[in-house]
Amino acid sequence: MGNWVENEGLSIFVVLVWLGLNVFLFWWYYLAYDIPLKFYYTRVLLGRALALARAPAACLNFNCMLILLPVCRNLLSFLRGSSACCSTRVRRQLDRNLTFHKMVAWMIALHTAIHTIAHLFNVEWSVQARVEEKGTLAAVLSSLGDNPNESYINFFRQTIKNPVGGLYVAFTYLAGLTGVIITLALILIITSSTKTIRRSYFEVFWYTHHLFVIFFIGLVIHGAGRIVRGQTAESLAEHNPEICYKNFTHWGKKGACPIPQFSGNPPMTWKWVVGPMFLYLCERLVRFWRSQQKVVITKVVIHPFKTIELQMMKKGFKMEVGQYIFVKCPAVSKLEWHPFTLTSAPEEDYFSIHVRIVGDWTEGLFNACGCDKQEFQEAWKLPKIAVDGPFGTASEDVFSYETVMLVGAGIGVTPFASVLKSVWYKYCHDATNLKLKKIYFYWLCRDTHAFEWFADLLQSLEAQMQERNNAGFLSYNIYLTGWDESQATHFVMHHEEEKDVITGLKQKTLYGRPNWENEFKTIAGQHPGSRIGVFLCGPEALADTLNKQSIDNSEADPRGVHFIFNKENF
Repeated sequence: MGNWVENEGLSIFVVLVWLGLNVFLFWWYYLAYDIPLKFYYTRVLLGRALALARAPAACLNFNCMLILLPVCRNLLSFLRGSSACCSTRVRRQLDRNLTFHKMVAWMIALHTAIHTIAHLFNVEWSVQARVEEKGTLAAVLSSLGDNPNESYINFFRQTIKNPVGGLYVAFTYLAGLTGVIITLALILIITSSTKTIRRSYFEVFWYTHHLFVIFFIGLVIHGAGRIVRGQTAESLAEHNPEICYKNFTHWGKKGACPIPQFSGNPPMTWKWVVGPMFLYLCERLVRFWRSQQKVVITKVVIHPFKTIELQMMKKGFKMEVGQYIFVKCPAVSKLEWHPFTLTSAPEEDYFSIHVRIVGDWTEGLFNACGCDKQEFQEAWKLPKIAVDGPFGTASEDVFSYETVMLVGAGIGVTPFASVLKSVWYKYCHDATNLKLKKIYFYWLCRDTHAFEWFADLLQSLEAQMQERNNAGFLSYNIYLTGWDESQATHFVMHHEEEKDVITGLKQKTLYGRPNWENEFKTIAGQHPGSRIGVFLCGPEALADTLNKQSIDNSEADPRGVHFIFNKENF
């Protein structure tokens, strides 16, 4: 139970607080419009749809305040790197920033749907009240404002029947027009954010996501028309609607209730979002400033399996293990930025990324670097590169544990290249201050060619550990998850050789997938009473498996073994 709290508790606590605040705001503002006398006559016109429109509007303000904060990468990196105000548990929560961003986005979509449906009824009833036969309270209320010294309660001043009247409101009133625009923008943003679109058509995701600018502009001015109106405090003092509504035909006459006066609610959204919008503006200014700093590509290495390595230098660039950067290549696209994990170590005099060619942008970068040509490419012909970052990830905490499990799937091994390189450098120079004592490394890959670019690093680290008489420091297991019959025959024929036929390492490649339950139980038995960091860069299905095993194989006793699960998320 203790490790369940450490692995999941903080996230669940944050989610419950966030959900609780949404429920509280919804209920509070629902009652604020469903009970007070101020909106008595507004409810006569609109019924319960008034409160059902205003309650989700408050929740929209709250969630739109939150939606930008998880994507302020520089702010999060600053908080993550500040040990004075950011504990390990808080840093692990910050690593879930995109998960929270997505949850908030879905909550915005939910409240937008409720708000829109409720206002569709409000508009229909407001339009209907203006053309209703005289003699009803709704008709009298809707006619207020037609004469001098009267203030209106029904925002719709024309006498056009539905459905034309409703369309007139949607496309000529400020609230209606901005509502249509921001709803369409939200639909495009959400539908283009699905995993399929992001992976196959990243450019579509990138461009449509920037409709958030239009969304926030429309959101801020949406309430400027003040179409939701209530009775003024001065009018309530002399006109009690619970009493006066019975004699609405005599309003304004001598000895009767005076004509009620109304005013619109002032726009409130800007008060919720101005702070986050300012922070995000500062974030974009910092990104722009950093993107203008000169970056030099010092080397381009072509690896097998359509993977290239870019080695770069930038003045003042400082990194930690497992961090990532955003890269823009103007020769390919002047606007698009793409995230890549740093594969170099902090101890190296350059920083590097490995790029697998899987889409239009990466194909363009491959060609821009001259990798499609046979001849040697001169350095001055290499494209200009802009870099933003580095930004922190969960892998930064690797050196905070004495024992760690590193699990990479396919190209997801890249964060651990930086970790293992840094370990190699520390062992070459001074390992006495290294808290990390044991690494269990797992790499799952479906194609043999993908192993080649990473094998040299493992061979160097393997040799270094043997020279230091500490071969047990690194235990690595490489799993080939896909092979054909001819490959299997070849593997069997060379199985007895000293070194592995695929990687050239002494540790033989394994076939299939790990039995994670056995792996966790074995490691738990070898490190009793330890806190073991589990770090993954891979698919969600594997994340669910490792997280479950981390919880199941941790002891309830605080002095027992505990597996702490961490996942790369950018």
